[in-house]
Amino acid sequence: MAAMNPEGYPCEAATLHGGRHDGLPLQPNPPRMVQYTTVNMTTEPPQDYIIWSLCSLVHFNPLCLGMTAFTYSVKARDRKMIGDLEGARRYGSIACRLNLISTVLIVIAIVIFLFMFEKVQAFIRN
Repeated sequence: MAAMNPEGYPCEAATLHGGRHDGLPLQPNPPRMVQYTTVNMTTEPPQDYIIWSLCSLVHFNPLCLGMTAFTYSVKARDRKMIGDLEGARRYGSIACRLNLISTVLIVIAIVIFLFMFEKVQAFIRN
């Protein structure tokens, strides 16, 4: 109590009025309503896509996208470990996009290779 009331200043008791004073005089105050807001947050931990990034890094790795995705996956895992879930979601999302682009480029390269291989085989046979 001493910290609330420094020495040399007397302690006075005052009643607290809970009413509003912005209405017309002699009108009762409207009853106060308490409003609660419920926020549902997902407790699902963010994904870091580290296995997909490792596969993108090891297999072909077009334009170094696999290595970049792996870096972002490690950053997402680090952020998740220190408790920064929003940062982990952001890095995980970037890793997912890079992995997706890398996978699409790998699939396109394989399709082109198979198509060219078939054309060369057909040319050799004739």
